Amino acid sequence: MENSKRLFRAVFFLALFLCFTISIASAPRFCSIRFIGERLIPVKMTVEVADTDILRSRGLMFRRSLDPDGGILFVFDDDAPRSFWMKNTYLPLSIAYIGVDGTIHEIYDMEPLDISKTYPSVMPARYALEVHKGWFKRHGIVPGCRVVFDGCLGK
Repeated sequence: MENSKRLFRAVFFLALFLCFTISIASAPRFCSIRFIGERLIPVKMTVEVADTDILRSRGLMFRRSLDPDGGILFVFDDDAPRSFWMKNTYLPLSIAYIGVDGTIHEIYDMEPLDISKTYPSVMPARYALEVHKGWFKRHGIVPGCRVVFDGCLGK
């Protein structure tokens, strides 16, 4: 009987430890980035960083709000063609695909909850940035503009 109690305690604390570790690994962090736009006036934004598989797969799904000048920066380990969709995403968004050098290659507007359409990048991208639909246009951010990550990319 004593051995089964010890085993139960060990399994319980291991499960608790794993839950705690997973929640820390999937907790988002925030940082500031700057855009150098066509107007040459830097535009600042605070973004949530999605740099793990768990955070990237969840993205902005199931959320009903996003800071008006906020976004989510998806960070990948390599340059590759990327594709996003709007499954379980309630907010109308714009997405920018960004190269390893910080240059925005493409920007697309995406419709909420529309799973019939995907938004693939034409060029390989290291980063993708989702913001409120129209945010890039309102701030003069177009393909060719640069993103300065200001130390956001260290884990």
